[in-house]
Amino acid sequence: MTESNLSIRHRTIAVNGVTLHVASAGHGRPLVLLHGWPEFWLTWEPVMRRLADRFELIVPDLRGFGASEKPDAGPSDRAGAEVHAADVVGLLDALGIARAGFVGHDVGAYVGQALGRRIPERLTGLFFFDCPYPGIGPRLAAPEMLAEIWYQSFHVKPFAAATVGASSESCRLYIGHFLRHWAGGNPAAFDDVLESFVDNFMAADNLQGGFNWYVSAQEGRLAMIRGEAPALAPITVPTCIRWGTRDPLFPYAWTDRLGDTFADLDLAPFEGVGHFPHREAPDAAAAEIARFFGRLAGESGPP
Repeated sequence: MTESNLSIRHRTIAVNGVTLHVASAGHGRPLVLLHGWPEFWLTWEPVMRRLADRFELIVPDLRGFGASEKPDAGPSDRAGAEVHAADVVGLLDALGIARAGFVGHDVGAYVGQALGRRIPERLTGLFFFDCPYPGIGPRLAAPEMLAEIWYQSFHVKPFAAATVGASSESCRLYIGHFLRHWAGGNPAAFDDVLESFVDNFMAADNLQGGFNWYVSAQEGRLAMIRGEAPALAPITVPTCIRWGTRDPLFPYAWTDRLGDTFADLDLAPFEGVGHFPHREAPDAAAAEIARFFGRLAGESGPP
């Protein structure tokens, strides 16, 4: 697998009453890449360069993020996984794509799980890095984790966006902290694009647009911490999960209950990387993605 001279196309597509910004590249079988927080489409660029020779890569900014529309200027609970999943279904329809593979990370992994239950017949497969899922349960708020998950409570405060966005420097300090701290295997993974990330989140309503994910997820997060998350049928779509062994936010030990959520699971540790495998080790990350979807397509040999 070699890194290509990537030609990225940008467009806006209207779905479900909002306009989504979509970056796309490459050719071949369709593969949708779904980002997390604090990210937008640019987080996937290293992997896109390595996969464009075999996949048509479709990389949206989720509503509220990046250059996609922010339908709610203030705090809103209308940006949860089901809302994003409906947007993605609308995106597939608008692009005339009957079936696609999905790669998700962080927020994108929640969205991918919603898609796995909503439209399994339209998914060729699911691939997740460091996948949050209901089986984590009360461990999320164990005493040793409180120093890691504090931001989730902060993000629901009505003053959070104004505080972080008070200046470019405050935004740089805040967003840069997570990009470095969570990248346990390569803390410099985002250094070359940090200013682009700061510019992105300093754009009008972008901080609140991202924080609205946490506003929307708060009720479900508290239910999970209390051990009251509703029992859901396992997702039957073939699923591959590669979980960084140096992720300070989601320890690898939390993979123990993934089988309750995914009926057809290929799980393995991603050695030496943290929360952002696609940025920390893009060669290995892209190879894992290509290998999984190649196997599903009946290909043989190395990617």
